[in-house]
Amino acid sequence: MIGDKLLVLGATGNVGGELFRQLRAAGADVRAAVRDPVHAQLPDGADAIAADFTAPATIAAAAAGVRAAFVLAGRHDLAGLLSALRGAGVERVVVLTSRSVIGRVPGNAVADMWAVAEDAVRASGLAWTLLRPSGFMSNALRWRPELAAGDVVRMPFADVPIAAIHPADLAGVAAAALTDRGHAGHSLELSGPAALLPAEQLATLGRVLGRALRIEPLTGDAARTALARVFPPAFVDAQLRFFEAGEFDDARVVSTVHDVLGRPPRTFDQWAAAHAAAFGHPRTARG
Repeated sequence: MIGDKLLVLGATGNVGGELFRQLRAAGADVRAAVRDPVHAQLPDGADAIAADFTAPATIAAAAAGVRAAFVLAGRHDLAGLLSALRGAGVERVVVLTSRSVIGRVPGNAVADMWAVAEDAVRASGLAWTLLRPSGFMSNALRWRPELAAGDVVRMPFADVPIAAIHPADLAGVAAAALTDRGHAGHSLELSGPAALLPAEQLATLGRVLGRALRIEPLTGDAARTALARVFPPAFVDAQLRFFEAGEFDDARVVSTVHDVLGRPPRTFDQWAAAHAAAFGHPRTARG
């Protein structure tokens, strides 16, 4: 409920930061758990505490007095983190995973990682809600270095549409799950309002920035090399299996954001306009 003490782990991330701001704006009693509270960009007067996902003792201190917590699953020891939360008195968790677990083909390192995380949540003894989003609109921020140097973005999977979700919408659903016990025991698949190709996203960003931007597709060895700069080998293979072999459909549009929040999900146009400054443009309004 809204009167419970809430904890946001990773409160400076794309989703955690949005969630923390939304909960504060709604008057919730919320604490931010971050690696470095001194330098974290949090609102003035925010309740913030240092915490490290890999150090259960810091998690227990951050969770003192907390009833419900938002947690990002991933490559850390999620089972240990959940155990520390439960030991500190936390009763409920809202956990961010991925919709790549839906229809998972075993042996894909990324989908397997999320499946193991979800198993840990179900075995934790905590009441839980799982959030399974599509790709994030904020993933477009990875284009900043290339756009700082020119108007061409070189990327693999340029022919793969994704129904990307605005992090603020994902945060809105997370806030609803944290403050309404009726979402406990549910796995919520989430998407944005439309499946867009990278070129369509880039064209939208170009209109906002007043630039003629274009995609240069990378295939074969060039695609693998580009992925290897970002991901470990098993995750490179997973991405190729997802988007070249067709193991994962991230283009599916679902109505969950509207169902939970009572309004349409935000568009990529809105995300681009709100984040123009991140690409060196003076437009700074959030949305």
